[in-house]
Amino acid sequence: QGELVESGGGLVQPGGSLRLSCATTVRIFSLFEMGWYRQGPGKRRDLVATIDKTGNTNYEDSVKGRFTISRDQSKRTVYLQMNSLKPEDTGVYFCNANHSFLPPRWGQGTQVTVTA
Repeated sequence: QGELVESGGGLVQPGGSLRLSCATTVRIFSLFEMGWYRQGPGKRRDLVATIDKTGNTNYEDSVKGRFTISRDQSKRTVYLQMNSLKPEDTGVYFCNANHSFLPPRWGQGTQVTVTA
């Protein structure tokens, strides 16, 4: 397994919810800013949300009010709670760990499909 291990993707109907999880190491969790990216079919990988070590969050405009990123220090895990899902949220979601001076880390990706 890599340093970032994702889980929680799946198939859901529009309006439904999913929670993605990204478990990592103590070192990554304590040093890196964490985030989620997604890559839709035929599209580039785009930022969805980030959370820094102090808990400050940032969201892409289309998910504001629907998605919530959070972190649990005791479990070294970052979550992405996704509510009111839309078909355009479909894609592969990647966990990311970012640092100003160290190479970024990526998870293997988890598929989210929103369809009726």
